[in-house]
Amino acid sequence: MKISDNNILRLVIVIFSTFTLLINCSGGGGGDSSVGNNQSAEITVNVTSLSFEEVFEMEHSISQSIEVGGSDILSSIEISVSHNFEVSLNNTTFDSQVSLNDGTLTTVYVRFSPQDGSIGFLNGTLTIQTAQANNKTVSLSGVGLSTAPLISSSNTNLSFGNVQIFEHSNAFPVTISGQNLVSDISIAVDGNFQISSDELTFTNSIVIPLESANESNILYIRFSPTEIGNISETLSIVSETASELTIALSGNSTPVIHNYTTFNEEALGFGGGFNQSAIQTFNLHEDLTNIAQIKMYLQIDCPSTGCDDWDRFANIKVKDQVSGDWFEIGRYITPYWVGTQQLERGLEFDVTDFKSFLTGATELRIYIENWTTKADLVSIDFDYIEGTPDYPYYAVSEVLGFHANSISGVPYGVNHNLDLDKSILLPSNAESAHLRTIISGWGHATPNDSDGRPCAEWCYRTHDVKINGANTFEHILAPIGCASNPISNQSPGNWTPDRAGWCPGMVVPVRSNTLDNSLLGTTFTFEYDFEDWVSDGNSNAFYATSTYVVLKSNTPISAAVVND
Repeated sequence: MKISDNNILRLVIVIFSTFTLLINCSGGGGGDSSVGNNQSAEITVNVTSLSFEEVFEMEHSISQSIEVGGSDILSSIEISVSHNFEVSLNNTTFDSQVSLNDGTLTTVYVRFSPQDGSIGFLNGTLTIQTAQANNKTVSLSGVGLSTAPLISSSNTNLSFGNVQIFEHSNAFPVTISGQNLVSDISIAVDGNFQISSDELTFTNSIVIPLESANESNILYIRFSPTEIGNISETLSIVSETASELTIALSGNSTPVIHNYTTFNEEALGFGGGFNQSAIQTFNLHEDLTNIAQIKMYLQIDCPSTGCDDWDRFANIKVKDQVSGDWFEIGRYITPYWVGTQQLERGLEFDVTDFKSFLTGATELRIYIENWTTKADLVSIDFDYIEGTPDYPYYAVSEVLGFHANSISGVPYGVNHNLDLDKSILLPSNAESAHLRTIISGWGHATPNDSDGRPCAEWCYRTHDVKINGANTFEHILAPIGCASNPISNQSPGNWTPDRAGWCPGMVVPVRSNTLDNSLLGTTFTFEYDFEDWVSDGNSNAFYATSTYVVLKSNTPISAAVVND
C-alpha cells in the first residue's frame, strides 16, 4: 500500500512525541529534579563579618548571633567554623559544626574560643553550605590574650640615623604593654641611648609600677651619643615571671664639624675680564688640638654662558708663609661643559696632611687652565672635624713641585734637566712620616702603545719611588673608572674613556706612601723614576707632579730638610 507524504510526516511527529514523553518520565537520567541543582535555591545570612573582643587563650567570648536560612532548599544546611571559633544552635552547646534540616530561618550563635598558644590578632571563617545552592561565608576575627605573664612592645627595632656627638635625636614613642604581670616592669639601656616616661626627663633606667604594669604605657627613646661611629645597643624590659623583652637600638654618631667658607663663586677663565687664578687670605680654624680631620669641598657652577667645554687641569694651593712657596693640597680635572652640581657638596679632598698651614690667617690660591671666556665659578669650603688627632703636631716639606699647570710638569720620553733626585733629612723626634704624591699625565705623544694609547694622558704606566736607591713604592697610573663618574652629564664631551690615573670631573688621586720607621731621624735619598719610554718627538708628553714629605709627632716638630 502506498503511503502519502502527509501520512509519513504525521507518523514522524507521533514517534518523536512518544520518545520525548519517555525521556521526561525517566527524569532525564539524573534523579528527581527537586533534589538536584536548583538554580532558584539560595542561602541567606544577615551579616558578612563578626568581630570579637579580646579573650584569654582557652576561654570563650560572649556569643554573637546571626540569622541563617534559605529559599527553595529542601536538604540540610551545614554550618562550620575554622580553628579558634565555635558555633551553636542553642547558645549552650558549642562545636565546630552544626546542621540545619532545611532553609527555615534559624538563629545561629558564634563565639571566639582561642586555643592554647593562639595569641594576637586571629582571623577565621564561618562557612554555610548545601548541595543545592552556592556557599556563603562570614569573616571572623578576635584577639587572643596569653594567660602567662607577658610583656609586649609596639617596636622591637629602632634606627635613629645620623646624630652629632653630644647632641640628642628626636624622641621616638614606643608602647609597652603587660599581661598577667605580678611585679613592676624594669626598663634599662646603656650608654648612648636614653629613655623617658614623659618626654622631658631622660635617663638610662625607668620602672613602671605594678599598678600600671598590666596597662599600655608609652616610653620615649632617644639617641644621645657620647662616642663617634655606628653604635648598636639593646634596651632591656623585664618583669618577674615574664620573659625578658628587648628592643634593638642603632644610630650613627657624627663628629662636631666647624665649617669655613672661602672662595665663593670665583670666576676663573681667560679673556673677557677673567683670570685663570685667584688668591685670597681667609681666617680658618685657630685651635687644632681636637681636630682629627680636615676636608675640603670644591663646587663649580656655570655662568649663563655655560661652563668651559673642555676637561682642564686645575688645583688648589696653600702658601707656606715661611718659605713663600705654594703647596698643592688638591688637584682635579674639570668636567666637560658642566659644573659639579650633581654632587651635593662638589668634589671632596682630604687635606689633613696640611693642617699646620690651614689654621688662622691662611692664603689660598685656586687655578683652572681655562682658555675660554666661559668662566668656571669656583666655591670652596672646609670642614674641621673634631676628634682625637693621630698626632698633635704636623709638618710638611715639598720634595717635587712641578704643578703649575698641565705642561709645566716633567717632560716624558725625552731628555730634560729637571732634578728628580733629592736628599731628605727627617728630624729625630718624628714619629710618623709619609710621602704624599699627586701625578697626572698630559699630552698625546707617540709612538702609541700597542693598544693605541698615546702618552701621557692615555698610556698606562708604572713609576717607581726609589728610597736609598731601591725601588720602594710603585705608582700605577691605570684606569680609575671614568664611565662610573657620578658627574655623568658631560656630553658631548669625551668623558667616559679611561685615562691613565685620572678622569674628567674627578679628583686626581693622592698616592700616600708610609716611610719605614728606620728612616726617622736619618738622611736618605729620594728619586722619582718614570717608567722607560722614548718619544718619537712628534708631540710632547708631561707629568705634572707634586710630592711632599709629611711628618707627625707628639712633640713640636720641624719640617724635613730637602736638598737637591
